[in-house]
Amino acid sequence: MSHATVDRPVVEFGHVEHVTVHFDDLDALGILHNARYAVLLERALTPYWASRGHGFRGRDSSPDVFHAVREFTIRYRAPIATTGPVAVHFWLEHFGTSSAEYAFRFRSLDGDTVYAEGTRAIVRLDPATLRPAPWSGAARAVAETLLRPAPTPA
Repeated sequence: MSHATVDRPVVEFGHVEHVTVHFDDLDALGILHNARYAVLLERALTPYWASRGHGFRGRDSSPDVFHAVREFTIRYRAPIATTGPVAVHFWLEHFGTSSAEYAFRFRSLDGDTVYAEGTRAIVRLDPATLRPAPWSGAARAVAETLLRPAPTPA
């Protein structure tokens, strides 16, 4: 496998970001602690959005970074039992008026092993009222790059 393939695997939809598993992410058994998957997913999503103008910069942040996780589901397939990079493939299954649903897979860098997969639903919030608020047009443009295409009828 070429170095370029490992750096950025080709995926049919969504994006792959590499995140690093550190020693303190492991549990007493030497495997990635189950609670760390949510943190590592956040660390995969953040640079994607930040590089497209939606990063957290305090009061100067894009309003679209103000969102809350409504639901997080995960199925563990194989343990991550080492430190170092892991590939996180993520995409959007849905992008509504004020909500969005990601799907994701944690994979080995070569793509051969799926460690875990799941979904993460979020709701965009108005920072002043903490009530649901619509996504901006700029966020919609970025979201379009992550939406999984609808299956073609057979």
